[in-house]
Amino acid sequence: MRRDGNAVDTRVPMPIEVRAAYQHCEQITRTQARNFSYGIRLLPAAKRRALSAVYAFARRVDDIGDGTLPAASKLAALAEARASVTALAGPAADTSADPVLVALADAATQFAIPLDAFGELIDGCEADVRGTTYATFDDLEHYCRCVAGSIGRLSLGVFGCPDTAVAAPLADALGVALQLTNILRDIREDFGTGRVYLPADDLARFGTALAPDGTTELPASAQLEDVVRFEADRARGWYATGLRLLPLLDRRSAACAGAMAGIYVRLLGHISAEPAAALQRRLSLSAGEKALVAVRSLAGVMPAVLPPGPVAAA
Repeated sequence: MRRDGNAVDTRVPMPIEVRAAYQHCEQITRTQARNFSYGIRLLPAAKRRALSAVYAFARRVDDIGDGTLPAASKLAALAEARASVTALAGPAADTSADPVLVALADAATQFAIPLDAFGELIDGCEADVRGTTYATFDDLEHYCRCVAGSIGRLSLGVFGCPDTAVAAPLADALGVALQLTNILRDIREDFGTGRVYLPADDLARFGTALAPDGTTELPASAQLEDVVRFEADRARGWYATGLRLLPLLDRRSAACAGAMAGIYVRLLGHISAEPAAALQRRLSLSAGEKALVAVRSLAGVMPAVLPPGPVAAA
């Protein structure tokens, strides 16, 4: 496999330790990537292994940020993760004791994976640890680009594309759309851990506010439901842009990206239709719904995104 993502005939046997490292990453993906695994399974073997390595390291970073360590210890662990992935670009990185780094290092020799994008992911997780809040959507957009646009660009490195200058901004936009959906899905759970991602400007626009007060109960209201609908419409706009990436990819890569996006598009539809339910519990799709999206994506059916509705302040 060349670094541009196109297959070549290569019969060099994979070292045992590298194969084991990839298997470790694929196991992480199967057990922990509850939505993304449906798309990753649609890739040919080499790309599936590489994207699993990308996911496994990203999951490590997320787990640090969402874990139970004190904030100072989390920041130290994130700094260590940053140093370890930065070292992969060097001539003599020691990855022997870490199967995720072994797999990621090998994947980076086969595909044009922009490893520096992991630094942006870590920047976003550091913001979470520090309890950053967002005054405007521009502030939140920057965060979304860090934690999810970065994953879009890392994935694009595995997918391969003849014109990355055109494709990279679309992959970034698709990442923003997915993260906005995550924020709406997890709004109640995040509030319970002291995190608020909805921009203060948007909340004020609809006559409400949201700030952690030490309780775990989200103060649901009709105004907050309106904010959820508003942000869902905003996410649809980002999907409409990001999904323009799919025709630029090869069939299996487009199926992978389409399945990932399609699951989140459908989830966003549930959230938008039932904002009160989204404020009360974490909405999700059934395994059957996810499998149907994956099958449709493999058949070349792009996710259907309703156009954003009219913006109306309370």
